[in-house]
Amino acid sequence: MAEYRIEKDSMGEVRVPAWAYWGAQTQRAIENFPISGIRMPAPLIHALGLIKRYAAEVNRDLGLLDLQIADAIVQAAEEVAQGQWDDHFPVDIFQTGSGTSTNMNANEVIANRANEILGFPLGRRHPVHPNDHVNRGQSSNDVIPSAIHIAVRQQLDPLIQALQGLQRALEEKAHEFRDIVKLGRTHLQDAVPITLGQEFSGYARQMEQGIRRISRTLDAIEELALGGTAVGTGLNTHPDFAPKVIEKIRERTGFPFREAENRFEALGARDAMVELMGALNTVAVSLMKIANDLRLLASGPRAGLGEIRLPALQPGSSIMPGKVNPVIPEMMIQVAAHVMGSHLAVTIGGQQGPLELNMMMPLIAHHVLTSIEILTRAVQVFREKCVRGIEADEERCREWVEWSMALVTPLALKIGYDRAAEIAYQAYKEGKTIREVVLEQGLLTPEEADRILDPRTMLGPSTEES
Repeated sequence: MAEYRIEKDSMGEVRVPAWAYWGAQTQRAIENFPISGIRMPAPLIHALGLIKRYAAEVNRDLGLLDLQIADAIVQAAEEVAQGQWDDHFPVDIFQTGSGTSTNMNANEVIANRANEILGFPLGRRHPVHPNDHVNRGQSSNDVIPSAIHIAVRQQLDPLIQALQGLQRALEEKAHEFRDIVKLGRTHLQDAVPITLGQEFSGYARQMEQGIRRISRTLDAIEELALGGTAVGTGLNTHPDFAPKVIEKIRERTGFPFREAENRFEALGARDAMVELMGALNTVAVSLMKIANDLRLLASGPRAGLGEIRLPALQPGSSIMPGKVNPVIPEMMIQVAAHVMGSHLAVTIGGQQGPLELNMMMPLIAHHVLTSIEILTRAVQVFREKCVRGIEADEERCREWVEWSMALVTPLALKIGYDRAAEIAYQAYKEGKTIREVVLEQGLLTPEEADRILDPRTMLGPSTEES
């Protein structure tokens, strides 16, 4: 078998590997963009397969495609949608900003596979032509943004479900730890008491708010640019093409995709992706805060805070025997940092829409879809291998509360702020507890000290005067 075959396009002849289903334009892109080795995300390729499949069906039904050709395209495109030909989409994400190389990659793979189905060899571009038949009624400029929206929308549900699972796990810990009083801290300094359950309830609420933020972006993502073709006017497409294709995609996926209200916006701007990445960035910030807090609360185990214990998963040092590190929170922090960086990249990408077309769509697709994928996996691991296994060290929590100078706070209502501050300073200087100082000075009776300095009375508002 020959190692290469010769294909032709409008610029001349190109050598294409004999086994490849792609064609001349894809091969040119491979040779022009040997940049990162990072391919376009598989969910985007599968979304392209859906678009090409239903475009062929609609063009057939509109009398614009021969029945035999259309049916072959439908079969080939469905195979792409199912991931059967992922290895034949080698174009780097750093390519032409419209994603034309990836759209033509899909057109060529589907055309070659359709011709094979019809009994013809690869590379003939006949009877099925990548542009005339597979790409009929379409442009890269409306297909690629539509594929991005379809792929992103499909990937978001698993992320939302993962975040909901983490929220529930945090809520369960909040309930489990509801009666464990511990020391609060502000500015990393001792503050008034709180329960460990209250602390975890804040984390659960962060996840609940993050889910809401993501959910608010779905409406814009469900708009598709199909039908706009090159610049938004719909040149070279049938007026019924886009609504019928979108209807089929909506039925297939179960998501309420619809035509873009304004195709010029849908081609020229990527604001929906910028908005989504803003929500993902906020979720990443929340996750980093939670993961860092867990590291602090579990620090030690003997020379740190040590108020909680994280699951011990692996040795933490190649030189210090017995050391165990908070590896899952550290993983979560790194993932969050990655998503924050992607947020910036997508923000810059969204700005690069001169006049009628955004020209950073491959980069945007990569960062958005990669962020969703790694967040989904990381959140699942964070929940299962960290949060669910957290244990409280109640004795350590009690010790920190009793030793804290913050217990002087309610005393200020009885003896004034300045006198209470003097007591706190004396307790710190002499290495004593607040209880010991006030009893030594006769400021409180033992009964009053038990009542006023009881940390459980400091866990919420009160109408009582101390």
